[in-house]
Amino acid sequence: MASNSPTLTPESPKGSLQNVNSDSKESMKLKKEISLLNGVCLIVGNMIGSGIFVSPKGVLIHSASYGLSLVVWTVGGIFSIFGALCYAELGTTITKSGASYAYILEAFGGFLAFIRLWTSLLIIEPTSQAVIAITFSNYMMQPIFPTCIAPYLANRLLAAACVCLLTFVNCTYVKWGTMVQDFFTYAKVIALIAVIITGLVKIGQGHTQNFEGLFDGSSQDPGDIALALYSALFSYSGWDTLNFVTEEIKNPERNLPLAIAISMPIVTVIYILTNVAYYTILPMNAILDSDAVAVTFADQVFGVMNWTIPLAVALSCFGGLNASILASSRLFFVGSREGHLPDYLSMIHIHRFTPIPALLFNGIMALIYLCVEDVFRLINYYSFSYWFFVGLSILGQLYLRWKEPNRKRPLKLSLFFPIIFCLLTVFLVVVPLYSDTINSLIGIGIALSGVPVYFLCCYTPARKRPLWLKTVIAKSGLLIQKVCFTVLTEMDVDEDKAE
Repeated sequence: MASNSPTLTPESPKGSLQNVNSDSKESMKLKKEISLLNGVCLIVGNMIGSGIFVSPKGVLIHSASYGLSLVVWTVGGIFSIFGALCYAELGTTITKSGASYAYILEAFGGFLAFIRLWTSLLIIEPTSQAVIAITFSNYMMQPIFPTCIAPYLANRLLAAACVCLLTFVNCTYVKWGTMVQDFFTYAKVIALIAVIITGLVKIGQGHTQNFEGLFDGSSQDPGDIALALYSALFSYSGWDTLNFVTEEIKNPERNLPLAIAISMPIVTVIYILTNVAYYTILPMNAILDSDAVAVTFADQVFGVMNWTIPLAVALSCFGGLNASILASSRLFFVGSREGHLPDYLSMIHIHRFTPIPALLFNGIMALIYLCVEDVFRLINYYSFSYWFFVGLSILGQLYLRWKEPNRKRPLKLSLFFPIIFCLLTVFLVVVPLYSDTINSLIGIGIALSGVPVYFLCCYTPARKRPLWLKTVIAKSGLLIQKVCFTVLTEMDVDEDKAE
């Protein structure tokens, strides 16, 4: 339930939350443990999910030719770089974790920020994590059940074990989470480089027949081209991952924009060259008919080593899930700190400095959604909301430029970038309404369901909220504080003033 726990005052009921370390000289806040390399691995690891291995055909099916599809992948990469650069400015100007939630809160206030948080809590984060975990489980099960579908219960239990393991790792130490992320990012990039090298070697050997008449049959329908671009941009999503953990980045004014500048071209080049490799080996009908393009590719060129690609897909999902857990837990952490969720979600362990309650909450939500049999259908509901709030945060960047022109901005872009990206997000919001109207309307309904929750639990003063609600939150918060050995965090006041 999204509500703020009782204010910590002498009148608070016995057993209310207390910052037991308030007299300590060491401030209780998240530690800056994410280096430049960790940041690059977080962005690359979250952007490169299972999609490029399993089903990169969304662009091809709408563009209808290899040539136009490669153009669309390139344009999608360029537009994503625009969005990432805008977030680099926002992240160095508003040095709070939480990405678009923090930026919308700063620009437009609590109501819209809460709706962003509500949609993430209710559908975006737990659904996407459940889907990634199930995909991981599917590919781990494939060698055990090569000729049939793995048992439903075994699949879901392995997915749940994956969520629990990564939640535990991130609860233990931030450094452990980033080490896991680094390793699995290297693994998936190496797998894609193997695919790319294989394709380039085949091209060097003269296998270029699939590229003859490169643009023949290209779609002329603007609607199809729009849907192809939409598919490409969705595949590039995840470039905002590092902005969720801004407060934990070492020297964020330097490392945040630099990590974005390094990772975005890497992902764009890998996506384009991977598709070139697929197109070199596989005819168009083989790609469109395949449920796992990289597996089909490996069956044709890797021989007895074809098992490496299903393993690479599983590793890719594992790394992507780790990045998602790390980022989304910080979103709930910041939402709690701003008063939009119970206070105990903004607590951190007194020795490990990890947001254990927020991580456990995120893990529990993902496990709940693993119990939904048709969880893949739920992911269709949030495309509208996702791009709407990304666009709103970039619009907030323009608004703050006008409202606070003299604000310190370590990185200041030309207005060309946010304006172009805002126009693009209008397109990205309209496309789902056109192509998937029912699911988009359901997504809008889910977002609007947060309106009464906001007015009841956030807008209403604490003294007017039901006593039983305040008592339940206070007592449950005390229990969580004792069990998790956590205390409330402190804002980095001195650093904020210095900026």
